[in-house]
Amino acid sequence: MASVQDKLLLGIAPWIAAKIIALLYRALQPETIGDGPLKHLWVEGRPVIMAFWHDQLLLMVKGYRGPGAKVLISASKDGELIARTMGYFKIGAVRGSSSRGGRAAIREMIALSREPLDLAFTPDGPKGPRHVAKPGVAQLAKVSSRPVVPMAFACSHGHRFQSWDRFLLPYPRGRAVYRFGEPLLYDHEETVEAFLLRLQAAMDDNTRRAREHLSQYGLSAV
Repeated sequence: MASVQDKLLLGIAPWIAAKIIALLYRALQPETIGDGPLKHLWVEGRPVIMAFWHDQLLLMVKGYRGPGAKVLISASKDGELIARTMGYFKIGAVRGSSSRGGRAAIREMIALSREPLDLAFTPDGPKGPRHVAKPGVAQLAKVSSRPVVPMAFACSHGHRFQSWDRFLLPYPRGRAVYRFGEPLLYDHEETVEAFLLRLQAAMDDNTRRAREHLSQYGLSAV
């Protein structure tokens, strides 16, 4: 049973976090790059799987402009805080991860893939290794036949925490960029491992390009 302290935390902290996210976003100079192919898929009524690294999670909700999404989030207490925070932005959550409730979560994601909403993963979550994609997203791409769209966030000013993922906290007044890579479709003649390698390369490239984009302003990414 949750303690009174836990209930208060879960009741108040997500609201505060949502306000902070909204304020931080308004205090940045954001731009979006490479979302043309993604918008084309949405126009065609084809929902996608979004994939981004765990350290970039904080402001990703503000870079999403799609018809609706659910995110795979850890079944931990921290995951509950994140899930409730996402709810303030009308983003749903599927609870589970590679280490806790993973099989049930993937089954739910497969069931949800039959519905007209996007699904989102942090393929290196919830505990790493950092920026190393795990098989869950590739398995979902195989079963659902949905395109996977790499998504990246980079900013010029911020703080990196000393966590396993070096979680990024953007600072106000900095420049920021949301970058979307080319959609990847699972080729049913390839293995899950082969697709995962392609996805890893695409996510690494998209993250690099997002960071490099800031250099045109004479800035470097945090």
